[in-house]
Parts: sequence; C-alpha cells; structure tokens
Amino acid sequence: MSSTILLRHIKTLATFDDNATELEGVDLLIRGNRIAEIAARIEPPPDARVIDASGMLCLPGMVNCHHHLYQTMTRAVPCVQNAELFEWLVNLYEIWREVTPELVYISALVGLGELLLTGCTTTTDHLYLFPRASDGKLIDAEIQAARELGIRFHPTRGCMTRGRSKGGLPPDDVVQSEEEILADCERLIATYHDPAPDAMVKIALAPCSPFSVEASTMKLLADLARAHGLRLHTHLAETRDEERYCKEMYGMRPVEWAEEIGWLGPDVWFAHMVHVNEVEIQRLAATGTGVSHCPASNMRLGSGIAPIPKMAAAGVPVGLGVDGSASNDASDMLGEVRQALLLHRVLGGARAVTAREVLRWATRGGARVLGYSELGRVEAGALADLVLIDLEQLGLAGALHDPVAAPVFAGDSHLVAYSIVNGEVVVEKGKLVRVNEQELVRRANEAAAEMVRSASRKTGIRFLEFPA
Repeated sequence: MSSTILLRHIKTLATFDDNATELEGVDLLIRGNRIAEIAARIEPPPDARVIDASGMLCLPGMVNCHHHLYQTMTRAVPCVQNAELFEWLVNLYEIWREVTPELVYISALVGLGELLLTGCTTTTDHLYLFPRASDGKLIDAEIQAARELGIRFHPTRGCMTRGRSKGGLPPDDVVQSEEEILADCERLIATYHDPAPDAMVKIALAPCSPFSVEASTMKLLADLARAHGLRLHTHLAETRDEERYCKEMYGMRPVEWAEEIGWLGPDVWFAHMVHVNEVEIQRLAATGTGVSHCPASNMRLGSGIAPIPKMAAAGVPVGLGVDGSASNDASDMLGEVRQALLLHRVLGGARAVTAREVLRWATRGGARVLGYSELGRVEAGALADLVLIDLEQLGLAGALHDPVAAPVFAGDSHLVAYSIVNGEVVVEKGKLVRVNEQELVRRANEAAAEMVRSASRKTGIRFLEFPA
C-alpha cells in the first residue's frame, strides 16, 4: 500500500543510527514504504495523513528473532508450569500433536498481534512439528495470518527427525523424514520467499535442535539454504541437559558440534546460547554467527542466564526473542527488553547493561541477526517500520527525565500507541487496525480449550492439574 504519512512534533526520536542520534521536537515524513525526511518543520504534502506525535517517543520498529507462535494455545498449562525444558517438552508434545492449520492460523493472529501491540514490526517464527494427522500446510497458515495483520514476517521451516523410537523426545507422529522435509522446504521457498530488501515475507530453514534432528539433516538443510541464499536457525546451548546430550552423542559441546557440521557463519543465528564459554564466544564473533537472546523463557524454564553482554562486547551479532508463548506466556516485545535489562543486572550489577543497549539489541541488533540492512534504525532512506509510544500516560508520569529509557524502566503497560510497518499504520491508538481483537480472543480461547480437552481424552494426562 502506497501512502504518505507525516508524524508531527515528535517529542523524542531515538534513531539508533550509526551515531545513536536522538532528536527533540522533529517531524518525520513517510512516502510509500520509506522514510523520506526528518526535519524540524515539514510542510504536510496535500495527500498526507498527519499524526500528532507531540507527546510521543518514536523508535525503530523492534525485531523479534525467535518465537513459536503455535504455543499461544498452551500458555500457563498447570501440569508444566514448574517444569524444566525436557519435562516441559515431553508433556506439551502430547497437546501439540493436536495442531492443525486452523489452530496455527489462530495462534499466529494472537502472537503476531501481541508483537505488533508491544513494539515489534518484524518477526521470525520457528515452527518445527508437523503432526501426521495434519495436512502439512502449517507455515502457509501463519503466513496468511501475518499478511492479514500487516507485520513483516520471516518464518523458519523447522523440523524434527528423531522421534521417541530413535531416542528423541517428540512422539513419532510429529517428526518427518528427510525427503518430506526437503520437499516442503523447496515448496515454501518457491511459493513465498522474497529476496528483496523490503520483502514482507522471507523464508529461513530451521531444524529444531541437536537432540531432535539427525546431523545429516542439519547438513542437507544448510546446503539447501545456502543454495537459495537463505538464513539458518536452530536452538543451541539452551540447557545443561542439551550439553550433556551433545557430549554423549557427538563427543563434543554444542558449539563445537555446530561448527563441525558447517553451522557457524553470518547466515546462521542460534536461539538461547546460555551455556557457552569464552572460546565459543570468540568463535561466534569471528564467524559472524548471530544469537537471539530469550531472557523471559530462560528465566521461566530455569535454563540459566546467557552471557549476552560478553557476546555483544566481543562483536557477536545479538538480537532479542520473546520465544514461544508456552515458555514465557507472552509475546511482549517491549517486556522482553525490560526483562533483558533486569536479568543482566542481577548477574553483573547495575552497570552491566543500559536501557539504550537493550533497545539497540531489539532494533539494530535484531535487524542484523535476521539480515535486514534497511531496518532497525530511523533515518531518511530506511524502511518505514517504526513505533510511537505515548509518554503522557500514568505509568510514565515522573519518568520523562529520560524519555528514551522511560518505557524500559517504567510503565504499567507495554502497549504502543502506533505501529507502522512498511509505511502502513497497523496499530492505532493501542489497537490492531486490521482485526477485531475481541472476536480473536474468543476464538483463541475456544480453540485452546478444545485442543487441551482433545489431548486429555486421547492420552489420559490431566494437563489442567498440578503434578503431585
């Protein structure tokens, strides 16, 4: 959609450009999907929509680097509320076997909507289980949801090949053969991937984890991705259990194993990276391998604290990820920024990280991790993906000594006033523009309840009870 938008009298603009420029009282003109001009006073073009931003903070749209959208249907399930990763997975797989394209579509509308409402304008997703009872068109369903909402979307075609009969964690009926995986990857690339810098949909390839995918599959997918110029993604070094598994199965630590199979490089990013040492950090930096930091999920599952400030200081590309909504129970991007700030101060003291550093991870950092050279900053010529946060709200009263840091340190809501993606307003006055939120909530709650009921009937597991 081609349009002209003028943001008038922005109170504070944090550009996150190369000079970390911050401006007061400026106007910003958007033409089509690009930022055309930033100046003190811009005459409104005749065709422009004018938005009064006089009490607002303007930031680049944030970039979410790791998610599992289908998990919005299994938030706060009692039987796994207090479980660590492997126990959590084993139990939830029994519910996730019920996943269908319709459930993926509804869950994607919910998760992507939450992201847009909390400052995220570009997101990836990691969908890695494909129940045999489904028709397999699951990523198609979430792409449909993303297009309806207007968010920039970079889904990753995940997979698992090692079911329980081969010593893995997932049931055999949600894993696939290499032939099935490669064929669907080729289909998705041909159907949806847009290599253009301003693409609204890109595809990446993302086998699930070292303990659920054969090394041969990892290598084949790396070859396929590189043949098409795609990026690669997986979970790595998330827990001590995974570390022990890699040592027992491969005789090496997770990062060593990844390097052994050709999975380090500027076209690769890993989720979590909690349990890494100094040598491994230097290897990530030297190879340009990216990391998605998921602080809320790591805290929720008790996985540990990733040494992200050390990684950033070493030159590792770092972004933030909200991770799946069954492990952090929210798709709250601005909330993830706050969690990152607080978590690293617990470990490293009050000077461990600043509000602007974590905001940079969420904007410029995330854009670098996902390979978007024209996102993550607000300057003339960049893509028009940005958010406006209302600073004149009760939760920020008394916090405007530093308007940029205020929404990180303070606030009783992480909802933004406006989200603009590719030059189009998709959140206005704290509400999604393209969907009826109330109706979506109703549909999601009904679908989630039926999903758990069905899984309970089939397995006999009491998902809604706490284990003894």
